[in-house]
Amino acid sequence: MPGKFPSRGPRHALPGAIKPNPWDHARVLVVDDHSTYRLLLSTLLEKLGVAHQCCCDGEQALHALALQRFDLVISDCRMPGMDGYAMTRELRRRERVDRQLPTTVLGFTASLGPEEIRKCVLSGMDGWLTKPIGFAQLREVLRYWLAPQPTDAAHREGARVARQSSFPSRASLIAAFGSWDVVEPMLFSLIQEAHADLAVLIHAQATLDARLAAQCLHRLVGSVAFLGETGLEAQTLALIGGVRSAGVAINGAAVDALRREVEAYLNYLSCL
Repeated sequence: MPGKFPSRGPRHALPGAIKPNPWDHARVLVVDDHSTYRLLLSTLLEKLGVAHQCCCDGEQALHALALQRFDLVISDCRMPGMDGYAMTRELRRRERVDRQLPTTVLGFTASLGPEEIRKCVLSGMDGWLTKPIGFAQLREVLRYWLAPQPTDAAHREGARVARQSSFPSRASLIAAFGSWDVVEPMLFSLIQEAHADLAVLIHAQATLDARLAAQCLHRLVGSVAFLGETGLEAQTLALIGGVRSAGVAINGAAVDALRREVEAYLNYLSCL
């Protein structure tokens, strides 16, 4: 499924438009220089009953964001003039200056690899989607980013099981990289580097060093996304934003939970 966002437990498909509409008061801003993609997202959002506006570049988007509040921005990463990365950096700067709550920004890209993920993270984006996107995928994106997150144990367990089911297998890695001789040293390096970052993250928590914690979380995003979608990426990105805005102490429980999730993923990889 396109998009980087953690599963939130079982979903029950509903035919046609969702009723009642959980996004009556939500507003989405679509930013893309390609008219066909603007038309696609606009049509899907209209079908989902979501108020939205479309812009063709980053400067138009910033102007729209200055005039009204949007709950979610879906922006093409690469555009002529001001691209999605530059637009997000400038938006984050303005939010800091004006002491505003950050707007959720998702990058929209046709090519997703480590470099694109790095750019999304460094620009301040909260997550990313891959082109093209369909009705069901967009509905799940909205359910995650616009709907309140369930906190009960059943949903958490459902998220854990769904996440693990998306982890790479030994067979899928061999198919992707050609042979286990190629995969094994790569896995070893990935696991060692991630464990090192986790150790530094523990130190950052102990010293309440928000900057160091954010840096470690940035590197962990690259580690958990390296072999494909795990469902941990957007969770980590959201936590980076929380640590930056509110510090380490207030996000301590969330950092602990993420560390356990990442450690479980690394243990899984070490057993392949």
